[in-house]
Amino acid sequence: MPIEKFTPKIDTALVQHLITTQFPEWANLPIKFVETSGWDNRTFHLGEDMSVRLPSKADYAEQVKIEHQWLPKLAPHLPLQIPVPLAMGKPTEEYPWHWSIYKWLEGQTASIDRITDLSQFGTTLGEFLNTLQQCDATGGPIAGPNNFHRGGNLSVYDAETREAIANLKDNIKVEAITAIWELALSSTWQRSPVWIHGDIALGNLLVSNGQLSAVIDFGQLAIGDPACDLAITWTLFKGESREAFRNAIKLDNDTWARGCGWALWKALCWAFPGKKEIDWRVVNEILSEYS
Repeated sequence: MPIEKFTPKIDTALVQHLITTQFPEWANLPIKFVETSGWDNRTFHLGEDMSVRLPSKADYAEQVKIEHQWLPKLAPHLPLQIPVPLAMGKPTEEYPWHWSIYKWLEGQTASIDRITDLSQFGTTLGEFLNTLQQCDATGGPIAGPNNFHRGGNLSVYDAETREAIANLKDNIKVEAITAIWELALSSTWQRSPVWIHGDIALGNLLVSNGQLSAVIDFGQLAIGDPACDLAITWTLFKGESREAFRNAIKLDNDTWARGCGWALWKALCWAFPGKKEIDWRVVNEILSEYS
């Protein structure tokens, strides 16, 4: 079977085998699966102070080396914790891609009930992204197929999005959504490429004592257009918290329009991985802002 089609069984037994054969100094540490691992990778808690992260498919494997190369360079300049790579595992017959061991970051996956002040949360996240965009991007990986075009041109998803819009039965919403999508496509990033996270969502944010404490899962890390990192504006924030997030990031109106386009594409096409379902909550948030 071609490697790109291979789907390994990623479980505790596999991780134990990989650790024992490649990092025997850690072979006796307990291994526990992390339930909130996400879609692109599977994460395991190794001992008290480390985590093991394995790409779930070939599509996500190339980013391992990028994280190991760039995260240590970005970390000293950022105001929040990000993953700290400790070691890179090698491909084997059982698992055909590189994989990572990281320092374990304390905190809980962010959720509405765990956030003390959503406006402050928005400000802190906005300041983090603003700082990330200001980091030296010389030699950084250009957005493209390897990171699903996060930071690239939104037009890559034009056909897919228009098909989803055409399948809607509410003609009034079709007209409004089409106008928002076309506005998003009407501009491109005109400045030098900047660093983007690529998947800013609650599942990739950690909180401690109700405050944002870390940003994790840099699997889509690249340099390009920062608009893709703005989608959380409509998926999480509203009212005062949305305004706080906007105020913390110094970006022009065209970039915000493209950010809305990214949120719209995901809500229409990829809101629920593996399912062709629409996230109407997000779509309605977007419609209410642009009505």
